[in-house]
Amino acid sequence: MATLLGSESPCTGGKRRNCNSNIVTKLTAGKIRGQGFSRGTQLPGGLLQERDKRAKWHGIPTLLQKLYESSHPNSDLSHAHSFLKVLSSQLSMEAMSFVTEDRKTAQESTFPNTYTFDLFGGVDLLVEILMRPTLTMQKKKPKMNDDLVKDCLSVLYNCCICTEGVTKSLAARDDFVLFLFTLMTNKKTFLQTATLIEDILGVKKEMIQLDGIPNLSSLVQSFDQQQLANFCRILSATISEPDVGNDDKHTLLAKNAHQKRNASPSRAEVNQVTLLNIPGFIERLCKLATRKVSEATGANFLQELEDWYTWLDNALVLDALMQMASEEAEQSKLFSLHPESSDESSLATSPLRHRLPQSMKIVHEIMYKVEVLYVLCVLLMGRQRNQVHKMLAEFRLIPGLNNLFDKLIWRKYTASNHVVHGQNENCDCSPEISFKIQFLRLLQSFSDHHENKYLLLNSQELNELSAISMKANIPEVEALVNTDRSLVCDGKKGLLTRLLTVMKREPPDSSFRFWQARAVESFLRGATSYADQMFLLKRGLLEHILFCIIDSGCTSRDVLQSYFDLLGELMKFNIDAFKRFNKYVNTPEKFQTFLTQINSSLVDSNMLVRCIVLSLDRFESLTEDVKVVEVLSECCLLSYMARVENRLSFLFRLINIINVQTLTQENVSCLNTSLVILMLARRKAKLPFYLNALREKEYAEKYPGCLLNNFHNLLRFWQRHYLNKDKDSTCLENSSCIPFSYWKETVSVLLGSDRTSLCAIASYIDEPFMDLDRDLLED
Repeated sequence: MATLLGSESPCTGGKRRNCNSNIVTKLTAGKIRGQGFSRGTQLPGGLLQERDKRAKWHGIPTLLQKLYESSHPNSDLSHAHSFLKVLSSQLSMEAMSFVTEDRKTAQESTFPNTYTFDLFGGVDLLVEILMRPTLTMQKKKPKMNDDLVKDCLSVLYNCCICTEGVTKSLAARDDFVLFLFTLMTNKKTFLQTATLIEDILGVKKEMIQLDGIPNLSSLVQSFDQQQLANFCRILSATISEPDVGNDDKHTLLAKNAHQKRNASPSRAEVNQVTLLNIPGFIERLCKLATRKVSEATGANFLQELEDWYTWLDNALVLDALMQMASEEAEQSKLFSLHPESSDESSLATSPLRHRLPQSMKIVHEIMYKVEVLYVLCVLLMGRQRNQVHKMLAEFRLIPGLNNLFDKLIWRKYTASNHVVHGQNENCDCSPEISFKIQFLRLLQSFSDHHENKYLLLNSQELNELSAISMKANIPEVEALVNTDRSLVCDGKKGLLTRLLTVMKREPPDSSFRFWQARAVESFLRGATSYADQMFLLKRGLLEHILFCIIDSGCTSRDVLQSYFDLLGELMKFNIDAFKRFNKYVNTPEKFQTFLTQINSSLVDSNMLVRCIVLSLDRFESLTEDVKVVEVLSECCLLSYMARVENRLSFLFRLINIINVQTLTQENVSCLNTSLVILMLARRKAKLPFYLNALREKEYAEKYPGCLLNNFHNLLRFWQRHYLNKDKDSTCLENSSCIPFSYWKETVSVLLGSDRTSLCAIASYIDEPFMDLDRDLLED
């Protein structure tokens, strides 16, 4: 065993009472500087035993010395394992208390067991023991005992959750991280390995490259379904773009600059491709997502779920419990066959048998599906979207989810109104709620601007769409005609119709409403389809939305925004929808409430404003259609928007609430809505009138040049943003039915430098207030 440099003891004379502190200080300094001694195995055993009781180290440094001495290469590791078991029992109790007490931060001054274990080199020693077989020069690598490996991994995990810095130090060792994946080939050590990997990848600074994992394809193909589901938890940290963390980093200006600096595919994108190249990977995920489970019985399921979820913070921990339950069932079976060979008393007193409710099996399956749906959702939003779509359709993901909807995804007794949580994907909530939200996010990604959205219907509903088109004497959309009927939903209702049914039952402020509305809206996005709109109108969707906005008392801005966006897609260019609107909003009080909701936040409601403006313009050109003329004259909403002063009021505020530095993916729609208003004005040769109105507004408010200078900068940003070759302009074109060439042309005209042009913004800013030369678009 190594000894301290020099012959003097670190503790002498009157300094004896500071010995404990000195040992800790020297060990800590040695780890940081890499000089002196850095682990307890370098200290004299007698000294450690002498100081142990006073320092309350509970014999851990001494045990580590014995572990070190018994774990040299070529030694019998059975002795080492016996020492590790003693250490493991001490650390596991502490880890369990950390979990049950909401992971309170360990106080180093009290030297909790895991802190002491790490301080005296225990973490490094276990890493060495685990990786020792990889360091041998022999062709046939020595195999370590599975139980020893499991205990090493469990102790490391306990240190990670109880002692600050351990996870980060392990994450910094790329060799160890990649080595851990090789341990996943052994089913007996899989759970412990996966649990540790998940924690490590969660703090790793640089995203791991999946193609660097040895034999990844064969590894994944060797997993059973349970292992594959747990592997999805690990994958979530390797295929999602890292959160940049700061709000200012989310601005479009910052994102564009980042993309310019990083033109090559990100690690997350490369990892997605790596996964898609694994044979059978997507097919197995689809089977996992759609496999059926037995229903839970008993009225106390939700209470059981809440009780267990307070300390089961990890699906892998739950897996360990399920594994223990399975082993216990095997023991019970053996006892019934050979009662003389079993310890009946140990089985009878097993606390797990009494504490693990039957309903946990349902939760177990739900937590699996959350992870699988998340991975599928991320892949659907990636660059290989079309490839993923094709596979999800082929492997009948949507029909499978439709078959699970009533029995598992949205069971009747689920009370969703007792939890209100954030709309971000990191929201910490129960497995049932996470499952519903992940399911809705998947539907949103699946339907959004893709022809496969019609797979959410069944054959009868597809026939209904065809009948709507025929009755209106309009051609069926090409995507509907091309839909493979063998891949659509089965049963009496398709998935979209089932979603509408539960949507109407949700309490007004239920956070599920946000995701439900987003999922339905994605079905309508893209080129406007009259048949799609009528399909939903016939099922009372418009009246339901108006009730939520006007009459329900809903105050959630997120929910209201999602309903404004959905209402805009539902009503756009649809005269029947405006007629239904007028029938529901049948009093001045209701209409005023509706306007108040719109005006309370234009960032939330501007897409609906855009829909009304575009629809009004379309209807005003159909003067020979008696039905259109009638609705135009009667509809309070169209009459309101027809008044130029109201359109100007919206234009003023839309331009005023954004600037180049604050533009994000959320509020850039305000810029595009203001452009729509001006493009329609330009079509009618009224653009100079609107620009002059903006100038007069500036002077009336006593800030000349401010509004128009800001708008000029916004349009310059628009050019750089939307004329980038990577940007998909078809969304703007499809949503407005205005050719993108006209968008570009209008922006160019507005940014014209000729001050004699009546359509150039520069012509309406007086010389002293000109501020058009500042370049706010550079990094």
